[in-house]
Amino acid sequence: MAVNSPQPVAADLLRVSGIDIGVAKAGIKKLNRLDLLVLKLAPTASVSGVFTRNRFCAAPVQVAKANLALVGLGGAPIRALLVNTGNANAGTGPSGLADAKASCAALAELLDCAPQQILPFSTGVILEPLPLARLVAGLPQAVASLTANDWFSAAEAIMTTDTQPKAASRSVVINGHVVTLSGISKGAGMIKPNMATMLGFLAFDAKVAQPVLDMMVKEAADRSFNCITIDGDTSTNDSFILIATGAGTLEVDSIDTPEYAALAAAVTDLSIFLAQSIVRDGEGATKFMTITVEQGLSVEECRKVAYSIGHSPLVKTAFFASDPNLGRILCAIGYAGVDDLDVSMLDMYLDNVWVVKNGGRNPEYQEADGQRVMQQNEIVIRVKLGRGGATSTIWTCDLSHDYVSINADYRS
Repeated sequence: MAVNSPQPVAADLLRVSGIDIGVAKAGIKKLNRLDLLVLKLAPTASVSGVFTRNRFCAAPVQVAKANLALVGLGGAPIRALLVNTGNANAGTGPSGLADAKASCAALAELLDCAPQQILPFSTGVILEPLPLARLVAGLPQAVASLTANDWFSAAEAIMTTDTQPKAASRSVVINGHVVTLSGISKGAGMIKPNMATMLGFLAFDAKVAQPVLDMMVKEAADRSFNCITIDGDTSTNDSFILIATGAGTLEVDSIDTPEYAALAAAVTDLSIFLAQSIVRDGEGATKFMTITVEQGLSVEECRKVAYSIGHSPLVKTAFFASDPNLGRILCAIGYAGVDDLDVSMLDMYLDNVWVVKNGGRNPEYQEADGQRVMQQNEIVIRVKLGRGGATSTIWTCDLSHDYVSINADYRS
């Protein structure tokens, strides 16, 4: 069960004009479950994305990046996104690449557009061939079900080991224009994005110039999906896609405007919610942890220290056990790779409990206070490096017995 993360309510998810949603049960891995999603876009839509840096990036990632690049070279706009769960189509070689392209061609024929106007995405087991025939057979059902507002089903259709759908909406007023935003994400394991999450899709109805949207997606990813980790593993399929449908009245054609700042803030806010939803639903998670590192020389340095703490199995298992064995955190800070770190300047807090002072145990720290905080299901770890003015925050979860069980049984 996700940590302090209630199920999204379908009626609370807002329609975004310029996008239609269709889902299907294609039986890609399991029968009688939604596993196929089509997002059909208005001709006015602009699309941008960021993707995994894993060198074994999946075939659909390769095709999606290539098709987006064609748009940047003056090609026809993207008309639809195609998402399947149950199979990652990663580590599948030339045949996997051909299957990804064939899935685009099959949807393009149904939507009367070119295959290059489709972006494919897959998630599931790696190193297994994509069951292309089942995927293609499910496309007519997905297209026939296209409707203007079914974000809840869209979120369900991209789940793998997620225990619940992840979806949310926002409505903001920018310079007198109402802008509606809705998004979905998925992921519960193999999460340490090097750009985004396993899969995330966020749409809004403003009209945004392509170069501006390219900047916006990178900024949003860096402040949200690039700040989460569950197990330190960067997936082969990570993709975060931002869609500006152009169906609303707000137009943004420059990053140097108040309208851009306001829209980017709304996009980032929703992205953070979707990213945190992934951590809260981490495989076997019982605790949600915020790690903030302050007083670093750079944001990169602070993030390096934060991730060193957030990736440590010893730290994560201690939090699962509610054991204030907090020396494990100091150990993780020490091997984070900040070679000139003066540990005598370091302070550390567990929520409001001052644990480490000037690099050693705070004389006033009582383990009972640490124990009290460790019993909570939401905990803040705050580290002051004492070397500068930079700050970074990441979000992670604990590591439980269930994480091992889920991943040991994942393919069965």
